Amino acid sequence: MSQLNQRVIDSLTVLANAVGDFSPAVFANSLGAEDMVLTDLIAKHYPEIQMFSLDTGRLPQSTYDLMQAVRTRYGLPLQVYFPNSSRVEGYVAKNGVNGFYDSVEARKTCCHVRKVEPLQRALNGKKAWITGLRREQATVRANLQTSTFDVDNGLQKFNPLLEWTNAEVWEYIKANDVPYNKLHDQFYPSIGCTPCTRAITAGEDIRAGRWWWESPEGKECGLHLSRTPVSHA
Repeated sequence: MSQLNQRVIDSLTVLANAVGDFSPAVFANSLGAEDMVLTDLIAKHYPEIQMFSLDTGRLPQSTYDLMQAVRTRYGLPLQVYFPNSSRVEGYVAKNGVNGFYDSVEARKTCCHVRKVEPLQRALNGKKAWITGLRREQATVRANLQTSTFDVDNGLQKFNPLLEWTNAEVWEYIKANDVPYNKLHDQFYPSIGCTPCTRAITAGEDIRAGRWWWESPEGKECGLHLSRTPVSHA
């Protein structure tokens, strides 16, 4: 059995546990390469898992194109959550349209308004959420576990691709003709909002293109930072 096949089996086992023990479970689909692998696995094996994406209002056109491609290819509903318009207006009034460049605090506030609050609405009433986080993506993700109780959101969190390498993600995408964001072909390994994402150069860290003006240790938007995680893995 190839390493990739074993990875798939392991990931399906994690998804089975989520469905079997923590329904209703929902997949937070960022539409990154990893999440497109999960989209394919869920569509083929666990279509009862609901999927949603967060539209911050500042996504690149290629991400919207991929949203539509997911709908066309898999025929599964991808619910899209938007930030509260009054909160966005309040942030812009106080900080300016691009105020997130001014300080880490301003950037994290923008992320909270555009991502964290909509995520909380998306998770409301669910017993588990599924993500495409991988251990090798960032230093702050090195200690992640496959299954963890998310204290902040009050539900179980599953990371089925935790041990996958970037090479394995792309091997799966190519082998299964999975649609993906075309910015990946332009050296964008990690894609978020347009003003906060850039291409990387050879040798740079995989997350170097996200919030590149900040130190690498704190490059998270707040979606996956828990104050007091309790492991159940």
